Formats: sequence, structure tokens, C-alpha cells
Amino acid sequence: MPPSRLLCAFAIALALVVGGPARAETPAPGVLDKVSFGTNWVAQAEHGGFYQAVADGTYARYGLDVKIVPGGPNVNNRIQLIAGKLDFFMSANSLQSFDAVANNVPVIAVAAIFQKDPQVFLAHPSSKVTKLEDLKPLTLFVSKEGMPTYFQWLKSEYGFSEDKVKPYTSNAQPFLADKNSAMQGYVTSEPFAVEKQAKFTPTVILLADYGFNAYSTLIETRIAFAEKKPDLVQRFVDASIIGWYNYIYGDNAAGNALIKKANPEMTDDLLAYSVDKMKQYGIVDSGDTLKDGIGAMSDERMAAFFGKMVRAGVTRRDVDYRKAYTLRFVNKAVGLDLRPKN
Repeated sequence: MPPSRLLCAFAIALALVVGGPARAETPAPGVLDKVSFGTNWVAQAEHGGFYQAVADGTYARYGLDVKIVPGGPNVNNRIQLIAGKLDFFMSANSLQSFDAVANNVPVIAVAAIFQKDPQVFLAHPSSKVTKLEDLKPLTLFVSKEGMPTYFQWLKSEYGFSEDKVKPYTSNAQPFLADKNSAMQGYVTSEPFAVEKQAKFTPTVILLADYGFNAYSTLIETRIAFAEKKPDLVQRFVDASIIGWYNYIYGDNAAGNALIKKANPEMTDDLLAYSVDKMKQYGIVDSGDTLKDGIGAMSDERMAAFFGKMVRAGVTRRDVDYRKAYTLRFVNKAVGLDLRPKN
């Protein structure tokens, strides 16, 4: 998913179809439950654990036949989830979850694969940027989606000014031409593109390391689906977690092959770069995951991020953010034995 796609505002109110009482849906031996999972962009390393779980048979071992439905510039898989055409969706970050509650959209986050949002600013080495505050004097290239979201937090928490902002249109050329500028991006992709194109290594400032503590790459499903099929949801979450451990720390060749099949434009060097940066910055495995396992979430962190977004004017204070997620399916230490010991 490109860095500009931080938040898609949904003003969709759908009736929540209430089914029968929750019950386990474990399939009979040898029978796999068919599951559809929509991502929010074309296949890439940032989706790697899900593809890995398909490719190495992890989903099958959990009784699931999973079909991954890639997103893209003209694909809105979240709408497909809400309409009941997909079972799960890969949501961008916690802000989408809050937005769902605010607009009575009956979906819920059941796991957070990324503990750190990958949003960064890239700066030229000559600008001598070493910390977030050093970006203030620079021209900042920010997307139209970034302005009402993370940039409002930068204004609220760090006193940034919109006077220094110019539009970011997924084109690095304006940034490359202005050494006194900084450009938004994802830590897993844009620095790689700059290095390839401009032959220098940009300075990278990860917003998550300065307090922008949104969860990212959340697994989302319909509330009714989670209530009616909790066993299936648990198996999908657990198998996805195992897939992510294997993709990050194990032999991910099978997962990468499936990614390249789904997205022929993907390259081996970008896949390797992205995995390396996910490990280096603790995007997937850091903080609470060290004891609770990949996918971990906490009430305290959700409350803290919600408070920041309220102060920044991004989210309404009267939104009941606790309806945006559930801890029922995570924090079970699934897959901890797969993390390298050293």
C-alpha cells in the first residue's frame, strides 16, 4: 500500500445482520473452510506473511482454504468486506477502525500485524536532519490523505505548520530537486526507490518512533462474522501470525514466489529490502509482540492513540473507540517459538 493511503473515510451505514448464537465452525477432517481475504494494495512484502501462510500450507493445516484478493488503485476491498463478499480485510491502520465506529460501519479489528505504522519522512543527507523536529524548516511533501491524518498530529504534538507543505503525488522528483525538502513515504519502499533513482541514501524519520503509535495492517472482519464464526476467525488469525513469523524469520521463498505471481512487477531486491526494514525497525515484531506474539493489541495503546487523535482534531471525542477492535483473538503468544533465539 502506498504511503498516501493512510485513511479512507467511510460514510457508510449498514444494518448489522444478527445471526444465531456463536458456535465453533471447525471443519470435518480433510475438509477446508473456504476463506477470502482482501488486501488494500497490490501484492508486496508488506503482505508477505499472508502469502507465506498460503504458499507453505499453514492455512491448510489450520483447516482453511484461503483466497487472497489483492487491492489496487481501482479496487476497494473494504467495501467488498462490508458487503459480505469478502470474509477478512487488511485495514490500513487504527484510524480506519475509529472511522468505522464513527460511521456505524459494522466491522471490527481482530489483530494488528504491524506494531509500528511504516509512515516516514525522507530527507536529503545535506539537510542534516537527525530527529523529527529538524524537519520543521524544510518544505514537506505531504499527500492529500496525509494532511487530515498524521499531519494534524504533527501540528498538535510538535507544532508543525501547513505553510511549509506542498502536495505529494507519489512522484519523488520534486523532493529530489529540492535539497531543503522532505517527502513522505513508507520505510519499506520509498527509501529503496530513492536509492535506486538518485543514488543516495536518504535520512529516514519513522513517525512511530516519535509517538505516532497507530497499529497498522490490521486484520478486519464483520462484527456478525466474528460473532457467528469465532473458531474460524481464531484459526485465520493464528495461521496468519504463523505465516508472518515464517515470512520474517524463516525461508520466505514460497511466499515471495506467490507475491511475484500476483504482482509480476515486484522484484527480488525490493522484497529483500522490505523484509530487512520490517525487521530493522520492528514494524512487525516489537513491543508487546515480544511476549504476546505477532498481532498483539492492547487497550492501553488504543486509548493512548485515540487520545492523540482527539487532541489533533482527527477523531471526534464522542466516538466509542473500544468498539473498533477486540482482544479476543490475539495476545495468546502464538508462534513465539518461531522467533530466533538470538
